Amino acid sequence: MSNGTPLGDFLRARREALKPHDVGLPEHGRRRVPGLRREEVALLAGVSSDYYIRLEQGRENSPSSQVLDAVAQALRLDAEATDHLNRLCLTTSQRPRDWGETGVSQQLLQLMDGWDHTPAFVIGPALDIMAANSLATALHSGFHRFDNLARMVFVDPAGREFYQEWERAAHSCVAEIRASYGNDPESARIAEVVAEVSAQSEEFTGLWQLHDVKGKSQEGKHLKHPQVGDLHIKFAAFTVNGAPHQQLVVYQAEPASPTAAAFETLRAMATQPEQAQAAVPVAGFAVNEQQRRT
Repeated sequence: MSNGTPLGDFLRARREALKPHDVGLPEHGRRRVPGLRREEVALLAGVSSDYYIRLEQGRENSPSSQVLDAVAQALRLDAEATDHLNRLCLTTSQRPRDWGETGVSQQLLQLMDGWDHTPAFVIGPALDIMAANSLATALHSGFHRFDNLARMVFVDPAGREFYQEWERAAHSCVAEIRASYGNDPESARIAEVVAEVSAQSEEFTGLWQLHDVKGKSQEGKHLKHPQVGDLHIKFAAFTVNGAPHQQLVVYQAEPASPTAAAFETLRAMATQPEQAQAAVPVAGFAVNEQQRRT
């Protein structure tokens, strides 16, 4: 994914995204590098230039929390990016050992199956669809495969038709994988997804190199289903207790709205005998995970 270290790559990308005037520094003459110089970041953070260079080059393995906070302020990082910076500095022994390895619990599958008016699905750190209820499956029926959100947004032709605010969805998608990457920079699955999608999408590659970080939150989406048309939904993402690498994503429609009526149409489609399916782990994900562990 890079020839540098995860920490160095992140610091370099965020340094290059800033201009001197963004941080109150004068700008004189032509600059050889994009963004701030390493020496300027060091000055703003109150550390020596040599120390910051070692940090960015991966030769400083245990920066203090005070140094990281100072660097975060110098680079104008928000709370999520600052947390990401700190996670990148964790040693392997300090990271969760079961990150991404457990399956979706039966209790959660049963809970989603009971939401017949609400699309719900579970995603993993690399945005794999680990499980989905029948309404979520019907909602995404226009895609070639309902298996990984990054592939669906950037590679599947249906992505640009389904996500009406495609650029926003694309930025969010990449920033969410970056957030997961901070928890496990050595994740084989994240590396696999990034390599696969990068090979097929220059847009993904460009966004990945920005190192923006943002987890899923509560907000609205404008979607367009090939059969029921425009959908204006609200969604929320919840961390799953006992499996913090998993997120439960729930879509909702305003009561008595056109979107609610469209959900009813999708629900009728999903309950037809040839399409009816309870919430279950996605077969392809389960098989791939098992192959990666053996």
